Amino acid sequence: MTSTDSNPNLRPRRIVVLGTGGTIAGKAASANDNVGYTAGQVAVVQLLDAVPSLRCRSEEGWSIESEQVAQIDSKDMSHAVWRRLAERVQIHLDRPEVDGIVVTHGTDTLEETAYLLQRVLAPTKPVVLTAAMRPASASQPDGPQNLADAVTVAGVAGAQGVVAVLAGKVWLGDEVRKVHPYRPDAFDAGDAGPLGHVEEGRVRRLRDWPAGTPLGLQVLAADIWPEVQIVVSHAGADGRVVDLLMEAGVQGLVVAATGNGTVHQELQAALLRAQSAGVAVVRALRGGSGCIVPTGHDLVPDAGALTAAQARVEILLRLLSRRA
Repeated sequence: MTSTDSNPNLRPRRIVVLGTGGTIAGKAASANDNVGYTAGQVAVVQLLDAVPSLRCRSEEGWSIESEQVAQIDSKDMSHAVWRRLAERVQIHLDRPEVDGIVVTHGTDTLEETAYLLQRVLAPTKPVVLTAAMRPASASQPDGPQNLADAVTVAGVAGAQGVVAVLAGKVWLGDEVRKVHPYRPDAFDAGDAGPLGHVEEGRVRRLRDWPAGTPLGLQVLAADIWPEVQIVVSHAGADGRVVDLLMEAGVQGLVVAATGNGTVHQELQAALLRAQSAGVAVVRALRGGSGCIVPTGHDLVPDAGALTAAQARVEILLRLLSRRA
């Protein structure tokens, strides 16, 4: 299926942009420095003011509001910020006059935040995460175009669900993952491919908008979230780290597995002990694309095509749902 969604300029839209920091809001001492910057330095209102096409949208009758939810480097994302962001997104979604939400975010944990928001909210309006690989102070920043494209997607009639918009591509929020540490086109979705492309103010859509049944904000209400950690299978791996985590009271474990979800035998023995003790254990791919193909003899359940980071969020949400 290929569909070119109608031009959102046909009717003025009301979009709310929520800022959380990240490289898109970063600054470096030199405009030629794309890596030695400090993230989360520019307020979201300043980011919007720096995008000429958004000023044009305002002149066309669009209303673009902004709110600073957090101002962090996304590598430092916390459960508390996740909860506050989800709450603020839901509050604005509940406003009948709001057509869509944009969230400016750092790239490092964007795939985790997008996955969480889709599972918790599964919104019937678009929630669009965007980011940048170059800081706002760069001589050629990628953030302004990404932000303009994200607003375009948030204004598409009939759009819904959590998506991410970067480098002209639209990704499903529960599939997107960062695959490169430097390039502006640093995101992918494994075998699934993009939902569509943003081209001169239009969205050329290849797949359906994401849908689902929301878990609801109540799953995030706990003051103390379950302890869920990621361990890695590799040459020479053993079970000591799992045993130590068990002693510390871990409640969930994701093993970033090799090959088709394979795990070093010594590490697997420890994971099976943890599983027998009631710890939620799941295997995820250590890297690359694809999906773990079940063998029929697997002792530890797999996370399919989820990254290890997304699988950790899934286990967190399952454990939190038991408490809600």
